[in-house]
Amino acid sequence: MTTSAALVRLDCTVRCYAWGSRTVLAELLGRVPGDEPQAELWVGAHPDAPARLRGDGRTLPQYIAGDVHAALGPDAGERLPFLLKVLAVEHPLSLQVHPDERQAREGFARENAAGLAPDAPDRNYRDDSAKPEMVCALTTFDALCGLREPREAAGLVGALGVPELDEVVAALAAGDAKRAVEMLLTWPSGLRGALVEDVRKACAGLDGEPYRVVELLAELHPDDTGPVTSLLMNLVRLEPGEALNVPPRTLHAYLRGTAVEILASSDNVLRGGLTPKHVDVAEVLAVADFGAFDPVPRKAVPAPNGEGVFPSPAAAFRLTRCVPGAEKIVLDRPGPSALLCLDGQVTVTRDGRAEELRRGEALFVPFRGGPVALTGEGEVFRATLA
Repeated sequence: MTTSAALVRLDCTVRCYAWGSRTVLAELLGRVPGDEPQAELWVGAHPDAPARLRGDGRTLPQYIAGDVHAALGPDAGERLPFLLKVLAVEHPLSLQVHPDERQAREGFARENAAGLAPDAPDRNYRDDSAKPEMVCALTTFDALCGLREPREAAGLVGALGVPELDEVVAALAAGDAKRAVEMLLTWPSGLRGALVEDVRKACAGLDGEPYRVVELLAELHPDDTGPVTSLLMNLVRLEPGEALNVPPRTLHAYLRGTAVEILASSDNVLRGGLTPKHVDVAEVLAVADFGAFDPVPRKAVPAPNGEGVFPSPAAAFRLTRCVPGAEKIVLDRPGPSALLCLDGQVTVTRDGRAEELRRGEALFVPFRGGPVALTGEGEVFRATLA
């Protein structure tokens, strides 16, 4: 089928990381599972893994650069400000935090001035953008997100009965979560294994899901204090259709499950542990917000046109879910948007042209063009401007 200028069919990039699944993304894309774990499907124009125009060869950034106003309109700037992903989390991700806008600009400039190559493994800031994000669960999805109220965390850590953690408990009881996190993440490297083993043994005798998470993480990372740090963080379980906002500066780690993720088009990740990748504890401590965080799962709010809108404070994006069924959905603000079909089949019509979207297929909808209508029996997630 020919792709019209008003609807641009995409071939999207799969990124392979050790925490991914060998089957989830392969099944979504109708491919035979391989030996390498596949972690993320990227639907967007980020230069690290841009989508390509099907049958054309150009990347989406190249297409956009050909006529920025036609592709993005007057409000998006010079580049697509959001990135849509599918995450297939089989093993826990790193303990991480993302910068806000000022921190990203300053960190990117600082690392450029230091002569770090754009793809250097010890680089923290790969671009100058903030990175708010939101995940929407497709299966049950577990995450650590933000810090607990410190006195609550003091109770969880104190219940372990591990004397080496008495100072951590005291800091939490005094309301000083930053000091507690700093002590754990800077624990002497030669003493970490013994501490984590003592904590793991103590958890085995305690009831409660936070202690099961410690045991899981300790098995994977026996010489890393991230498992202990997890007790200071909120444990969140999303059921399918629930979304969670993760603002910049929020410590988090995704544990298991499959989800759609939308984020500002940035790849800035500061890691504090639970990973063989580059860890920069000092930068994490400089960037993170150590106030108590309330991670509230959100369901989609029905819009008048039939879309379900996931509430988010982020200025860079909006995520909606479209299930046309018997009712046609006409998109309220057509573009720029990315559409990703996750189930069934949906026909996307614009300016007299139609594209069939099946499971795992994606379209870019430029700004220029008429209304966009969705019909059919299927499920489409849409990323667009806020």
